[in-house]
Amino acid sequence: MDQPEHLLPECFPSLHNDTFLRAARGEECNHVPVWCMRQAGRYLPEFRETRAGQDFFASCRSPEICCELTLQPLRRFPLDAAIIFSDILVIPQALGMEIRMEPGRGPVFPEPLQTPQDLHKLRSSVDVSEELGYVFRAITLTRHKIEGKVPLIGFTGAPWTLMTYMIEGGGSNTMSKAKRWLYQHPSASHQLLKQLTDIIVEYLVGQVAAGAQALQVFESHAGCLGPQQFSDFSLPYLRDISRRVKHKLKAEGLDQVPMIVFAKDAHYALEDLSQSGYEVVGLDWTIRPQEARERTGKRVTLQGNMDPCALYASKGDIEKTVKMMIEGFGRRGYIANLGHGLYPDMDPEHVGAFISAVHKYSQQKEN
Repeated sequence: MDQPEHLLPECFPSLHNDTFLRAARGEECNHVPVWCMRQAGRYLPEFRETRAGQDFFASCRSPEICCELTLQPLRRFPLDAAIIFSDILVIPQALGMEIRMEPGRGPVFPEPLQTPQDLHKLRSSVDVSEELGYVFRAITLTRHKIEGKVPLIGFTGAPWTLMTYMIEGGGSNTMSKAKRWLYQHPSASHQLLKQLTDIIVEYLVGQVAAGAQALQVFESHAGCLGPQQFSDFSLPYLRDISRRVKHKLKAEGLDQVPMIVFAKDAHYALEDLSQSGYEVVGLDWTIRPQEARERTGKRVTLQGNMDPCALYASKGDIEKTVKMMIEGFGRRGYIANLGHGLYPDMDPEHVGAFISAVHKYSQQKEN
């Protein structure tokens, strides 16, 4: 279904708060920008109310619901960016795989990939506009509804992370089935990773064309890989995504947008990630801010990295943690965030305390 004329991408309202985009580019800002991974989520009562009785992926396929869920945290908190509500597993769905979101279990693939022969079950080619157009429509609608208040971030799962779900059939503590492929079937693994990369590139470019002003690539399961496997099966594809997206945006006359890579628990690869073609490197809470800054120099903006569980502390302790975090990273080339997504049982008031503390301490002059 086509967008109404007044909701076309060329008619977007002008942006009022570009602090997040300027920080992503390494420019000086009046304060450290802040947003939260999974900031649209079950910790908000209005989120649960909107999604009550609704199938998860049916919600993802509704531009109106995605827009509403994306906007909800902006109504509560003085955030500096929004991230579109969607899910990384829409790409395996586009490849023809069935996925169910089961209470207490999360995503479940009734028929995961078991052997390399199963790759033939996947669609050999994917019309991204046809299969994932609902995400693009959600982005365009949301850009208009935000009314220029803050930038809108689009995202994708990285190839290795998507591969783990497709083979494991859901979440896993060890990723042993997926890692078995890397050791026993390296050629088939690369075949799948390349197929996913091709779709991801088209998907990210489509998000920018639809109105996304920044892009984040989630390599959420990087920590299951050792340094050598990461170098062989993750990093080359992350690099390929950033290079090809930038080239394709230029070829199609679209604006270049900041790109963020978040490889959870891959602190061993920090130097490589900072030279992988992304403007921003997201960090989890397992690395000290000062160490991350020393190892990446001034090559990239850093994003992160407060332990999400710190939000269970008192508001006073949250303030202290935020103050230490900002002092560790410094105020230039830095975007405040958690080291992973918000959890469903978190108190919205404590999320607000985190955001307020970032603005409070980042506006103070450095000595």
